[in-house]
Amino acid sequence: MEPGRVVVEVKDLCKRYGPTEAVRNVSFSIPENCIFGLLGPNGAGKTSIIEMIEGIRTADSGLIRVAGLDPARNGRQVRQIIGAQLQTTALHDKIRIREIFHLFASFYPSPKKEKDVLEWVGLTDKSNCFYQSLSGGEKQRIALGLALIGNPQVVFLDEPTTGLDAEMRLQLHKLILQIRDEGKVVLMSTHYIEEAEKLCDVVGILQLGALKAVAPPQEIILMGKVDERVRVAFCQTVETSSLERLGGVSRVNRENGRFVLSGPDAARIAVSVTSFSEAQANQIEDMKISHATLEDAYLELTGTESK
Repeated sequence: MEPGRVVVEVKDLCKRYGPTEAVRNVSFSIPENCIFGLLGPNGAGKTSIIEMIEGIRTADSGLIRVAGLDPARNGRQVRQIIGAQLQTTALHDKIRIREIFHLFASFYPSPKKEKDVLEWVGLTDKSNCFYQSLSGGEKQRIALGLALIGNPQVVFLDEPTTGLDAEMRLQLHKLILQIRDEGKVVLMSTHYIEEAEKLCDVVGILQLGALKAVAPPQEIILMGKVDERVRVAFCQTVETSSLERLGGVSRVNRENGRFVLSGPDAARIAVSVTSFSEAQANQIEDMKISHATLEDAYLELTGTESK
């Protein structure tokens, strides 16, 4: 990704709640046209960081700038250029969807057209419905639309797909990518590792309030130094020691009746396995290559055990 103008800057950010140090010296910057993901388990500090950048919470120390503005000192100006989808959205049950968007549009000097946002989030046909009649996924799309109605420069999404089924999550993923493609900055938090790998241009991995790594997902995968794997089954019996001697193989395990060969380069292992099979006249029954993922790197960097 080509570097662009920095829109969000965070430096040495700290936040305490009593004796608990919830955010510890966190620093990162987000350029324009970028989806930045904060990744970590519940309690890692994701929401606290987002709320301090939004100006909802006050930092104990550190620097925050949003388009050059300090949310603590220039709160009114910052609120005019950001949009936020919070973890929960509370709206009156008997308000109609078109009324919600009309109300929120009135808060901004140059809002998007209400009908355009309703169409964008796929709720045009629900515009005359009461809020209470919507499904959970539709309410999530309402929240996303309200985050966009003010035509913000920066959009905050705090766990935007929590509790959604797979189909609704996919729909929201497409919408989030469209937001980025409009030239906006998206700062989202998630504890879904595969979601961060799929959506984010840059990921910050949080553990106990501290950043363990900040980089594009593929760079973080390399930081984790996680072996890639080739799972293979042969038609005839094979000794483990024979596979351990193959080029590119660091170790060999057995898993569900198959050999799992690990090493830094799965492609090299696959070539070695194919050559071995031909030399031994032992046909390969099944072979599957597994490249390292962001989840592998996350578990390695944080020392967390996979469930």
